Amino acid sequence: MTTTSDAGRPTRGGTRAHRLYSVVVFVLLASLDNVAIGLVPPLYGPIADSFAVPQRLVGLVTAVSFLVSAVAAVGWAYVGDRTNRKPLLMVGTLLWAAGTAGSALVADYPAFLAAQLVAAVGLGAVGSVGFSVVTDLISPRRRGLVMSFWGLSQGVGTLAGTLLGGILGAVDWRRPFLLLSVVGLAATAAYLFTYDVRRGQSEPELAAALAHGAEYDYRISHADLPRILRRRTNRWLVLQGLTAQAAFGSLVWLPVLFSERAREQGYSAATAIVVGSVFATLFQLGGVFSIVGGLVGDALQRRTPRGRAMVAAVGILAAVPFYLALFFVPIRIDVPDGAGAGAVTGAVLTSVFTEPTVGFSLLAAVLALALTSANSPNWFALIADVNPPEHRGTVYSLGNLVNGVGRATGNGLVGVVFHALRGAFPPPLNYAVGLAAFQLFFVPTGVMYWLASRTSPRDIAAVRDLLHRRAERL
Repeated sequence: MTTTSDAGRPTRGGTRAHRLYSVVVFVLLASLDNVAIGLVPPLYGPIADSFAVPQRLVGLVTAVSFLVSAVAAVGWAYVGDRTNRKPLLMVGTLLWAAGTAGSALVADYPAFLAAQLVAAVGLGAVGSVGFSVVTDLISPRRRGLVMSFWGLSQGVGTLAGTLLGGILGAVDWRRPFLLLSVVGLAATAAYLFTYDVRRGQSEPELAAALAHGAEYDYRISHADLPRILRRRTNRWLVLQGLTAQAAFGSLVWLPVLFSERAREQGYSAATAIVVGSVFATLFQLGGVFSIVGGLVGDALQRRTPRGRAMVAAVGILAAVPFYLALFFVPIRIDVPDGAGAGAVTGAVLTSVFTEPTVGFSLLAAVLALALTSANSPNWFALIADVNPPEHRGTVYSLGNLVNGVGRATGNGLVGVVFHALRGAFPPPLNYAVGLAAFQLFFVPTGVMYWLASRTSPRDIAAVRDLLHRRAERL
């Protein structure tokens, strides 16, 4: 049975401006943490050359980091569901800032791997504990919309990392790591002034009791873990990450695909890196439509408790053809070779309107990302809907662990697949074929969301009944 505890009880109070500041800090820092994740892939080549190792070994660092971050998140989240969450977030931010700075200062590949793993441990805290805090700030009626901003901030952060790595790191790959570590220290200071969110404060069933001075003191215990896993919707929400993230994990190689296309057309390595990063960033702009996915999920959820899961299922399955088009449409690249990053970036942006192949590829990418982005806010919101407040961080972290396994598998295995395909398909075609094959993992993902849509109504009703009973006792 869930136990109660006074440990880490959040403080009362907080003006509207203070709460708004806190929401902004949590969302922005979720974005900043993902800048660290997106920083390495555009720089696989320069880092590999610097340490005199094969490029696939640097790709392996990203894959292992995903996995370590996901494993660490389980421990961070469990502690966060029992204690005060604010100190954990600060420690996590300091860790990833230290690991990022270390990545820029090391002299060999093993030390670079170790520094990245330190950063990964810190990143695990920010994602899982931060999710628990944010769900306590959002009413169920608007969870899809607000969680779309939470998820969008992470996607924007990854894109910013891709762009920062490709542009700032084109000449010296260490510079973006040093810059990000300084920003991480500033982020830690920002945490000091955030509002201490009360656990369960957004739940309508608990509103009256909390307004009369009660505290929601329920905390997770070891006995709750089997109960969490028996909740059928949780099983589908966790398992879908294995296949979904195998597909998403492969997409970190998009900058490499477009860089290889630039090299095939005769551009120098430095110019090709900038081209790949800008194209990959531009083509992922469809992720902003996660806001639409969140709004549609909220609207449909008010009509039927199956709504959020159905929106995610349809979006995931409908995106596959557009991904395939993106990988195989030939792109004519026309940029000034050897020019500065600004000039190359401007030429790429101009080509969207002057080169039909680029415009068509951008359209396919926007549609693909727009459809798959419906997954993120509705996944977040469903975890909050089918679990009581003291379970959410842990369930999120369990899902994130499986996500990490899937993402690490996709990110690591796709590099092996690219290498294996080189004999039959010369670069960049081997990258296109490999990426296309990995998008087929979205099919079982869509099926699992459909299954979640069948189990979620019962689980949502059970949580509401539980909170009603607890409110009466409080």
